[in-house]
Amino acid sequence: MVDNTKLKQVIDVLDQLAEDTSVPRNIRRGATDAKDRLLQPNEAMDVKAASAIFILDELANDPNIPLHGRTLIWNIISQLETVK
Repeated sequence: MVDNTKLKQVIDVLDQLAEDTSVPRNIRRGATDAKDRLLQPNEAMDVKAASAIFILDELANDPNIPLHGRTLIWNIISQLETVK
């Protein structure tokens, strides 16, 4: 079972990224998509985490993302990898 505080922290950081106007719109949209995947009620947590990691990995490789956004995404991915 996933630690709810860890999941809440990840979701809070995704919200922060989604609201950061210094980050391109497609990155903000991707952060929202990843959050939505994590909040799906009818999937196993490891499946949700893997889906979110896939989305975030694509975002981290975007050449237009600012360094602080990429760092946030890498931190989120690290947190989600411990969920699996």
